[in-house]
This record gives sequence, structure tokens and C-alpha cells, in this order.
Amino acid sequence: MSNPISDFFNSIFTPKESRVLGIDIGSSSIKVVQLKKKGGKAVLETYGEIALGPYAGTDLGRSTVLPPEKISEAIKDLLKESNTTTIDSGLSISIGASFIVFIKMPTSEQSHYAEMVPIEARKYIPVPISEVTLDWWAIPKDQDTVSEFQNGQIIEDDKMTEILLIVINNEALNKNIEIQKNVGLQTSFSEVEIFSAMRAGVEPSIAPQIIMDFGAGSTKVFVVERGVLKASHVINRGSQDITLAISKSMNLSFEEAEKIKIREGIVSSDKNGISEISSITIDYILSETGRFIMNYYKKSNKKISKIILTGGGSLLRGLREKAQNSFETSVEVADPFAKVEYPAFLDDVLKTAGPEFTVAIGIAIRKLQDI
Repeated sequence: MSNPISDFFNSIFTPKESRVLGIDIGSSSIKVVQLKKKGGKAVLETYGEIALGPYAGTDLGRSTVLPPEKISEAIKDLLKESNTTTIDSGLSISIGASFIVFIKMPTSEQSHYAEMVPIEARKYIPVPISEVTLDWWAIPKDQDTVSEFQNGQIIEDDKMTEILLIVINNEALNKNIEIQKNVGLQTSFSEVEIFSAMRAGVEPSIAPQIIMDFGAGSTKVFVVERGVLKASHVINRGSQDITLAISKSMNLSFEEAEKIKIREGIVSSDKNGISEISSITIDYILSETGRFIMNYYKKSNKKISKIILTGGGSLLRGLREKAQNSFETSVEVADPFAKVEYPAFLDDVLKTAGPEFTVAIGIAIRKLQDI
């Protein structure tokens, strides 16, 4: 028979479980990272990825839309294959299930925004406010920027504060709750993928940086300055579009085209035109990103200091070099595993796999900080 007094003291003095999972539910795959806290540092214990195509009866690498029960099945399989040992977790929310907008409001006490923001938000949300969940953050004023100009006159902005408004579809949140219950996870939060990628992919910097997240169905582009999201844009092209173009042009199956894309990238020396086919999609993405950068420069009068590539599509051969030539600024491939400790023999593997796990690592780091 257990001793209730002993059990009570054991519950006080037994260290709290310090292992956590970051789970990134993407459009074509799910990624998981398990971290533990040791000596105040984040240590990698295991990680893994599983493609969603087979759960939808389609090809590996294809973007899919699955019901909660199928995603739950995939997560269960992934956790088993990855030998995870905890259920304490955080989950991602797709940028497609959210809406991010910057609004300006009269400067006030932080507590006042709780009443003011939902009222102001109604002007920007295209659906009933009962169908969404709101979150917001008052962005600290940047002393290095000048006030806005209008009709040749300087508009003093001291009495206004910029608010980062995040609107999340309740359907997506409820879907995550259902997945959590189906899998048996202890999930304390769901986070829009942009903020997870910022946490794991960007080093602190005063100068603006851009993250380009190449997903299967879309490319997310956002500006980060002083650790704060300043602007975002979604381009409806991704790595899947390259595979589909190769498949159509060469009359190949999606699976065969995917293998060629991975092998050749946009630096193919073959005479089959693979690099030209792939470049059509990449050129469009880079062109859209260029316009986004120019609009940000016109608004802020600040140049982008660095571009960081994340997501599975960022591993395309020749992409970094092409982006470097297009933007004439430093372009790097994200190395989110540099944020955690791991055995040295995994260094080469994790540097290659890293961009795909940026969001999962960002979620796990936030969860670990909460412990």
C-alpha cells in the first residue's frame, strides 16, 4: 500500500519532466523534434519526419488536406518510429489558417488594449469575429525610423502604437485539439508557424532580415527586425509546383519527377531542360519576393541585411546561389539545430536536414522555455 505522506513529498521533490515535443503539421509531411533541458541548455534527443501522401492515397511530397483522424494516425506512426518518450508538446498552426495584420491604435496602457483591439479588429477581419481567436502584441517603437510622410508633410506618430494582430481560425484550433486528444498528447499551445520559424531560424539582429520558408504548396516570406515580425507575405507557389512542372513536361509520374528534382535542382548540366523547367517556378517566387522587399524598403527606408532559407524546398540544388544573385545580399540556409546540443557525429546530417525542421525546433524550444 502506498504511503500518502511519502507520495506527497515525492511529488514535491521529484524533478518535473523536462522532455518536450515540437510537432510541425505541414501540408506534405509532419516533423517532430524531442528536446530535453539539461544544465539550462536544450539537448536534442530524437527527431523524425513522415510523409502525408500515403495517408491520402497519393504520392510522397504532394500537398494534402487530411481530416484530424488521418493526421492523428500519421502522428502516432511518427512518434513510434522516432522513439519519442514524452507527450508534453506544442503544435503548429498553418499560416493558411491564420491572418496577420498590422494596425495602428492610440498609444495606451497595455491593459486597455484588451478592450480596444477586438473592437478595432472587426474592421480588418473578413469573417464573423465569433469564428476566430485573436492575439496581439504592441510593437515597441523604433527610435531609428523617421515618421511617415504624407503630402510632403511629416506625420508625427508618437501618439500611435503599431499592433501586431494575429487572427486564428477556430476550426484550425479545434482540429488541433481533436488531434491532441486522438494521439494522447499533453499540448499546452498551438502556434502559427511563422513565429516558430523566427525563434529557431533567426539570430538576434537590429537590421531587418527575411525568412523565406519554401513549403510544398506555398512559400512564406516575412521580415524580422529586432526579433519582431514586421511584415509577411504568402506566395502560392512551392516545391510541389516544380515537381508537377517536371512531371508534365517530361510525361513522368510525380514520384519520378520528384526524384529528378531532388537530384538535379536548378543546376542540371543535362540537355533535358530540367534546370529551365525548375527555374520557372523559382523565378516567379524570387520575383514576388523582390517586390515584397521593395515594398518594405519604400515603407521603412531600410534595406534587408540577410535572407534565410527554410523549409524542405530550400534544399533545392542551386537555390541559394540563385537567390544570392537575384537579391545581391547575403543568403543563408537555416541551421536551426545550431540552437540545440547534439552528438558531433550528427553534424553533417543535421545541417542538411535542418531547414525542414525549423518550425518543429521553434515549437520545442518555446515549450522547453515554459517548463
